[in-house]
Amino acid sequence: MYGVILDAGSSGTRIYVYKWKNPAASDKSHTLPELKLKETKKIHPGVSTFAHNVAAVGPTHLQSLIDIALDEVPSDKVSETPIFLMATAGVRFLPDDEQFALLQNICTYLKATTHFLLPDCDAHVQVISGETEGLYGWIAANYLLGGFDDPELHNHGHGHHTYGFLDMGGASAQIAFAPNATEAEKHSNDLKLVRLRHLDGSPAEYKVFTATWLGFGANKARERYVKSLVDMYGGDSYELPDPCMPNGLRTSLAGELVGGVPSTEETILVGTGDFQDCLKTTYPLLGKDAPCEDEPCLLNGQHVPAIDFDINHFVGVSEYWHTTHGVFGGKDTAYDLATYQQRVMDFCGRDWSDIESDLEKRKKSAEQKAAESREACFKASWLINVLYDGIGIPRVGLDGDITPGINSTKEALEKAKDKGFIDPFKPVDEVDGVELSWTLGKMLLYAAGQVPPADSDLPVGFGSNVKEGIPSDFELAGSHPLLPAQGDDDDDVADEVPRVPSKSTSATVIILLFVLLFVAYLFFKNRKGKLNTFLFRGRRQWTSRRPSRGFSFAHKLFGRSSPTYERVLEEGEAPAFELGGVDSDDNEYSDSSDSSRSAGTRRPGPASTLERREDTRLPSLIDRSGVVLRTESCERLSPSLQMLNAGRRSRAASPTRKSPLMSPLQED
Repeated sequence: MYGVILDAGSSGTRIYVYKWKNPAASDKSHTLPELKLKETKKIHPGVSTFAHNVAAVGPTHLQSLIDIALDEVPSDKVSETPIFLMATAGVRFLPDDEQFALLQNICTYLKATTHFLLPDCDAHVQVISGETEGLYGWIAANYLLGGFDDPELHNHGHGHHTYGFLDMGGASAQIAFAPNATEAEKHSNDLKLVRLRHLDGSPAEYKVFTATWLGFGANKARERYVKSLVDMYGGDSYELPDPCMPNGLRTSLAGELVGGVPSTEETILVGTGDFQDCLKTTYPLLGKDAPCEDEPCLLNGQHVPAIDFDINHFVGVSEYWHTTHGVFGGKDTAYDLATYQQRVMDFCGRDWSDIESDLEKRKKSAEQKAAESREACFKASWLINVLYDGIGIPRVGLDGDITPGINSTKEALEKAKDKGFIDPFKPVDEVDGVELSWTLGKMLLYAAGQVPPADSDLPVGFGSNVKEGIPSDFELAGSHPLLPAQGDDDDDVADEVPRVPSKSTSATVIILLFVLLFVAYLFFKNRKGKLNTFLFRGRRQWTSRRPSRGFSFAHKLFGRSSPTYERVLEEGEAPAFELGGVDSDDNEYSDSSDSSRSAGTRRPGPASTLERREDTRLPSLIDRSGVVLRTESCERLSPSLQMLNAGRRSRAASPTRKSPLMSPLQED
């Protein structure tokens, strides 16, 4: 199975292509479906920039990502592969009418240019709330770190085994975690019910708190910070000192590098490289003094249950990772606050001219490296303020002097997969080669929704935390339980087991096959001119000295009181057409009978009954619901092949045709 998600963020759109085994064909273990990330790529800018040119968003922006998906998903799987475009904070800032026009154009484009599964625009192309984004991220984090499948290895205390999730993008920030038992009881109405389903069909339920802060992403926070500098110094000065930039760096208010002598009509920022002052200047942006209507609160008066850091250990993604491992450390550099803060202070206190001379040592383009370096000091101060003053993460290693190196083991994340890390916060990019993204949580819900339930039919998804039943705002996973079906040969995904029909279904199929064989026999005889002559040209008794394997086979299968024949072929036809004295002795009329015995001992068959009803005109075989018409191609086959293949060819030619005796295997 495959799934495609387009993460339409504020700064760009990233595609994720996931792959997993058919849950109905997997081992029925007490684990969740195993998803693999096949491909990911990001392009710039975000879809929100097309709000005033919605016709261009498809061909000039999304098409390159769609091409990537088509390269990863086999062509015969495309029509059953769901595609989602989920927009986050960038589109949330747009007016409602612009949001609607943009999303409608995107959905129309995807439907017109691709064959991916997209049954509902509202569900597949939408703006998701920050709370939903945080909840998806929480699912993804605990899935990758083992908090779901191996809870005994992640016992953080008091039976708590899940990890908290922190996300910061360009425009918003999210938090999601499962409070301790006391806080969960106290704030039960503030929690979300999350329901997954294991491969054995058993449900897994969690109570999670999630919140979002729109405008608290790194880029939006920077805009608010620059505005505060302008307000602080007034409009009389055109050079504003900025402690959150390296000494000597000169930029526009938008952050673009300013060279030479600036115009006196242009307001610019001049870096002073004072990181301690930077921390003090950015602190008010947290909104800690905002009114709190529902205690306790964290940032900007937003209610959040008290966090027990003895058992709540957090992972941070996106800016939490890039800001700690971009300019200030490599991919394998372990994070701890003491070492990180020391590196930031050393970097931001340098002259910009010295920093520029070192940029060539880093990868990426010169423009990217310069832009990241200009923003690094502000983002570092914002991250530190949000984490330690806003959320309240314990300042491990900062009791007194800064002591670089504390908790800096590189194996911290590996330990998290085995027994749970003990640090209150760790930035994470990927686990076992899979990027920790909220998109993984969304797709995991979709895959879990495909698992057939065992005892409970409660749906997979999330909604308000109610004691009984399904909450009215419950958001379904978007998928349906699958029946086992024949799969593809693949080195990554095991073959799916063939569908096993029920007993009643098997009997129905056999009956239908016999009926089709008998009809084919009649038509074959009609072609030879024997049966047709008897039916329409008098009362001449029909006999044959040559044994017919086709007739013997049909005679053997349909006995004197065959209810199946009467129900399928005769329902609604002339009542005079009945089976007469047909003996169903298997030994006498088996395929192995010799010719003399077959010719000399055959009892009266259908012909003798028809002969006695000379005044009854039979309906034409062509009128029997088109059955004979569907076997006309058999005339080009040899007699033996006709009888062997009649039923199979008819089914292949009419895959959607149903017998009145058949009942559906399963309702969708």
